[in-house]
Amino acid sequence: MITELLVFVFLAAVAVTTAAAMVLQRNPVMSAISLIGNFFCLAGLYLLLRAQLLAVLEIAVYAGAIMVLVVFVIMLLNLGNEEKLTERFGMRTLLAAVVVLVFALEMLYLFLETHVTDGLQTMHPNAASIGTVESMGLALFSRFLLPLQATGMLLFAAVIGALILAKKHTP
Repeated sequence: MITELLVFVFLAAVAVTTAAAMVLQRNPVMSAISLIGNFFCLAGLYLLLRAQLLAVLEIAVYAGAIMVLVVFVIMLLNLGNEEKLTERFGMRTLLAAVVVLVFALEMLYLFLETHVTDGLQTMHPNAASIGTVESMGLALFSRFLLPLQATGMLLFAAVIGALILAKKHTP
């Protein structure tokens, strides 16, 4: 039990660190690498929750396929002058700092009000079988079939829209 808590604290700390590094990096490629590290930490957190399928999909889909696409787009953009990308201190920076401060205060309040050990002792009796491929497949293709199909149609419409917008107009 204490081992799981230590692994959770380690993965959570690394996830927060890599997320902060991703946002604070000036180099977009290093930012993408930090995001890949964050995806691996999230996969570890999924494993702690006994969601094996989600952990494998996190690594295969997000850390693999999506990040290759993101790095490919970054390389295609060829961001030459990084000084044009930097933002001076202004109203948006001040607003972002206020939002981050409010969010941090909310999280501090939640952590101080709830006891960490409340949910650690009780676990669902079927916790080992909930995150398997079989249970996820049954849930996706029975209870969540309509949202799954709607998401597929939404992604298909987004791809068609991106193709239309990216198409070169020849006179």
